[in-house]
Amino acid sequence: MFGRRLDDTYAPEVREHLTTLTVARLVSNACYRFAPPFVATIARGFDVTVSQLGLALMVGELAGLLAPFVGKVIDRNRRRNSMLVGMSAIVASVVLASMSNSVALFTVAVFALSVSKVIFDSSMVVWINDHVPYARRGRVIGIIETSWALGLLVGVLAMGLVTELINWRAGYLLGAVAMFLSLVAVAQKLPAEPPRPSEDLGVKGSLRGSPLLIVGTMFCLMAASQSLGITFGAWLEDDHGANAAAISGVVFFLGALELLASITSARRTDTWGKERSVMYGAAIMVPSGLLMVVGANHVLIGLVLFIVFIGAFEFAVVSALPIAANLIPGSTGVGLGAAVGAGTFGRAVMSAIATALYESRGFAAPGLVGATLALLAGLLTFAYSRTQHVTLKGANIDW
Repeated sequence: MFGRRLDDTYAPEVREHLTTLTVARLVSNACYRFAPPFVATIARGFDVTVSQLGLALMVGELAGLLAPFVGKVIDRNRRRNSMLVGMSAIVASVVLASMSNSVALFTVAVFALSVSKVIFDSSMVVWINDHVPYARRGRVIGIIETSWALGLLVGVLAMGLVTELINWRAGYLLGAVAMFLSLVAVAQKLPAEPPRPSEDLGVKGSLRGSPLLIVGTMFCLMAASQSLGITFGAWLEDDHGANAAAISGVVFFLGALELLASITSARRTDTWGKERSVMYGAAIMVPSGLLMVVGANHVLIGLVLFIVFIGAFEFAVVSALPIAANLIPGSTGVGLGAAVGAGTFGRAVMSAIATALYESRGFAAPGLVGATLALLAGLLTFAYSRTQHVTLKGANIDW
């Protein structure tokens, strides 16, 4: 299905296995994205406040700090094996989340889920880098990243409906079953790789200078997204009386726009330029977040602004991933791991800050924070693009 989006100039193994990998990524994203929209529902299950559960999610997101170390391990090992390890750990952590009888145990589960997700996602992107040249990588990663939107549109929607019918624990169990089936599919279909050549086992570069600007961009983008993503469900429940089914309906429309953003990125990022595409997305996020000062008081306006904000984020972050994966040529896992780690750390920081701001100031406050972070992301990407312009000009390469 997804492989048909690529012509015959792409490697046969990429076209053959793209659908299997994208579906597996979809399921893992659904498990990962389930908690924020239903943070108020889960908090009630533990008899704690939204901000207290936000702290639990913050601790879980701190697992992203391990991403650079995970990247080094992936660079030295077979990509398929690393993917299977990550997927197995996702299944175990989601089951643990569903069985948690305390916030402390739930925190352990979401921390394990975050680590597992880093392993799986990074391994998949490195596998793509092994098979697709940088100039054409944006299209493949864009197709893979439709799974982020589809994880919300299909996965979280299904888990949310199960939550409405039974409870949030059953929602997590649905995700665990789907992840196990995806694990079996990848294990059966993706061929085993030969051992990594000895000359590939060393790190070929270090993360310093201009690449750190992209690391900062990922921090700002992911933190901006989390500022509204972790609070919109509580806003709908507290201010507008929404239940789990209504929130699932919003999730559907949100996922649809995210999917459109991912498809647009897959089609346009390589043509428009990766850095420029990131800046376009950030530029749309800024006014959407600022206008939340008005939109927070009106459910329809607020929802439109929120969905546009998240859609623009999706376009920006998908466009940024190929840049991140190429920060250190020859050591994809290290550069990507640093960017992913910064992004998940941004989500961790904002999980605590945004929920606290929401409880004290309402939904508009996280919107203002998100707009500020989006502006910083755009400026950092612009600065990075200028350094690349100077480098290429010095090397007598046309920009």
